Amino acid sequence: MNNPFSKKVGSIFLPVSNLEKSRDWYCNLLDLPTDGEIFHGHLYVLPLNGLNIVLDSKIYAEDTVFKKPAFHFDTDNIEDAYEFIKSKNIEPTTGIQDGQWFNFKDPDGNHLMLCKC
Repeated sequence: MNNPFSKKVGSIFLPVSNLEKSRDWYCNLLDLPTDGEIFHGHLYVLPLNGLNIVLDSKIYAEDTVFKKPAFHFDTDNIEDAYEFIKSKNIEPTTGIQDGQWFNFKDPDGNHLMLCKC
């Protein structure tokens, strides 16, 4: 039997407590419109280049929040990205590490990473 896996990940699901609030926060952060459809009353897809992020309020619980980043956002300039996050009133949880990456959190406490790749 041939392997049916396409060897591509389509989406990452993030648990969020308030779908509309999280949608607005992520769309503001990523400069995306907030006019996408909410699916089944608990899912919002952030359309990105490649891998999408799905905000899911149905899977949210304090113990489902990402305690460590499960993925990273890319940047070409880590110093500008660090200043940009701070300008959005988001407190980084680390400084810039090895000149390559830093972490921050969303309003629900999901740990996120920004990385110069």
